[in-house]
Amino acid sequence: MTGHPPSEPAPPHVVLTGVSKHYGGVTALDNVDFSCALGSIHAVLGENGAGKSTLIKIMAGVVQPDEGSMTLAGKPQAFRHPAAANAAGIVCIFQELSLVPDLSVADNICIADPPRRFGLIDSKAQRRRAEDMLARIGCEDVNPLTRVRDLALSRRQMVEIAKAISKDPTVLILDEATSALTAADVDRVFEILRRLRDSGISILTISHRMHEIDAVADTCSVFRNGRHIETFKQGGRSEKEIVQMMIGREISAHFPPKPPPKVGEPLLEVRSLGWENRLKEIDLLVGRGEIVGLGGLDGQGQKELLIGLFGVLKGVRGEVRVDGKPVSLTSPNAAKKAGIDMALIPEDRKTEGLMLPMSIADNLTIASLEQLSHGPLVDPSALDKAVKDGIDRMQIKVGSAGDAVSTLSGGNQQKVVIAKWLMTEPRIILLNDPTRGIDVGTKQEIYLLLRALAEDGAGILFYSTDYEELIGCCDRVAVMYDGRVVSELEGEAITEENIISSALNLAEAAQ
Repeated sequence: MTGHPPSEPAPPHVVLTGVSKHYGGVTALDNVDFSCALGSIHAVLGENGAGKSTLIKIMAGVVQPDEGSMTLAGKPQAFRHPAAANAAGIVCIFQELSLVPDLSVADNICIADPPRRFGLIDSKAQRRRAEDMLARIGCEDVNPLTRVRDLALSRRQMVEIAKAISKDPTVLILDEATSALTAADVDRVFEILRRLRDSGISILTISHRMHEIDAVADTCSVFRNGRHIETFKQGGRSEKEIVQMMIGREISAHFPPKPPPKVGEPLLEVRSLGWENRLKEIDLLVGRGEIVGLGGLDGQGQKELLIGLFGVLKGVRGEVRVDGKPVSLTSPNAAKKAGIDMALIPEDRKTEGLMLPMSIADNLTIASLEQLSHGPLVDPSALDKAVKDGIDRMQIKVGSAGDAVSTLSGGNQQKVVIAKWLMTEPRIILLNDPTRGIDVGTKQEIYLLLRALAEDGAGILFYSTDYEELIGCCDRVAVMYDGRVVSELEGEAITEENIISSALNLAEAAQ
């Protein structure tokens, strides 16, 4: 791994000393000492639940520590709310987007301090400011007057970045801010971060993508179980050493072994499926006991295919068969009913998979209440057992099942989403980029789970933006381009070169 250290070490700008934070029975941070300097990009690494997000939330004034102190430029600080941190120059881009969906891009970028004229918001000046910020991050294609809810997730993430940069921070914190971005957008963001670093800004970034850390970081700190394990210059530790520090154990194999190729009994068959101009004559088969990957560049119809199969879209054309019989998937309820038994793990756990203010128990059981009820009443003992089984099965780290699910780390929240749908005992499992923003240890747990579910006879359709996942997890990979399946790869043909060639719709892609 090659680093990019500044020529002279800079003195610490932000210093945390003896910081601890507890959520009920869970220790998020345990007596942590940490610092970061101006003119440097500092990566914070660790599994979900290691304490990374709590660390930056304390720096950004979102939560207050139970113990310890913080200084900024040598002066003691104790931010009671994010606005105070912003005023002091600390701006955070969280994994959970803070945009207001029904407002325009320009409204969101300027929401904290809109330009005014005669006491009223100057809409023309606001639009110009938004255009300047979008141009600064290479997003001239985004119309400032577009409603945020009408943008793709990757575009929304770029708007969030533009909004943060518009505040002229001295400390910019990014919590998995590239996890929803396309490769081209990631490159643009890295160029921006390097320019900001060179201008003297302190940048703190959390990412689970080691190649991104290699590309952009100057310094790395590893956290595990709420403790600060080690800080080192980028390149000072190998990837294997970093991963071992993160998880506290050696990784023997990244992906579980695949079974020998076999022609499984057809479970899910899709014939000439279409929807508006986004899905075009798709033919696809998922066999019983098979993991079929969906590849291709982001936005080529993969999400529409998954939510279309789950009955979310109206006006879907074509035929879907389960166990060889035609089925009508007109709603999610129709998709999950007995005889079809389908489940969807959605793209964005925060907005599509969870009810954040509600308890962990409520989120785990919401999809399976029918199975836990006798007539109109829920069986309390069955519900308690289901919650315990779901937590144990996915090894979810919780203080109490009655805690709000929003108190969990990102990886544990994703486990709740998966456990919720496994409680319905699905035979067909649709997954939309389920490991986005998840640490390496949790990823491996999910890979093992998927293979175990397939071995038990489930059929799995798995979209991932990570080519390594498609190669390591899937028995076959269907690559999509412009709403069509343009290539199906299997066996030794599932390579990064072939996936990329198919994703670009090049003729030389292996079939």
